[in-house]
Amino acid sequence: MTQATPGRFITFEGGEGGGKSTQARRLAAHLSAHGIPVLLTREPGGSAGAEAIRALLLNGHGFDPVAEAMLMFAARREHVMATIRPALAAGLWVVCDRFVDSTRAYQCHGQGVPGEVYRDLSVLALEGLMPDLTLILDVPPELGMQRAVQRGVAPDRYERLDAGFHARVRAGFLAIAAAEPDRCAVLDATKGPEEVFAAIREEVARRLGVAA
Repeated sequence: MTQATPGRFITFEGGEGGGKSTQARRLAAHLSAHGIPVLLTREPGGSAGAEAIRALLLNGHGFDPVAEAMLMFAARREHVMATIRPALAAGLWVVCDRFVDSTRAYQCHGQGVPGEVYRDLSVLALEGLMPDLTLILDVPPELGMQRAVQRGVAPDRYERLDAGFHARVRAGFLAIAAAEPDRCAVLDATKGPEEVFAAIREEVARRLGVAA
């Protein structure tokens, strides 16, 4: 029996209001239209156990930052083992709305979780798995929060945090991208959705060899 060619793993990252969920859906549809089998997923969540933890994280009253990071990685481990690794092994391309960089930006840069805690949890949960391409949709926090309010849905616990927190999160994502330019691409998400999506297609085509 011929073994399936491993798929590719693309993640969307960035602060609130950058359009990650919308653009992840659009990219998944774009890849599918080009004959590429795609799984669209999200974090926290993406498997039954991880979705249960998501409800605690987004709707709860808050945890100690280290405990929160541990919950994030518990959800991520479930997601990786139940959903992402099997999909990649079967030859699917996985498009994920948030992944490990969100924990580094939100919990480490935003909430002060020590870097060694993040590294230890990453080793346990991921066993070396990292995205092939991470698209960081960058938007100033004040604009991002304005967009989040305009969605007309109740804000989650992270959206209710103060401006200083969101500024630290943005700085965290930009620092990650600067440290790992071969994996990360920062895209200006202040532009309109069509222009942002064109930039996404260009990055995917250039880095992963898919028709734009």
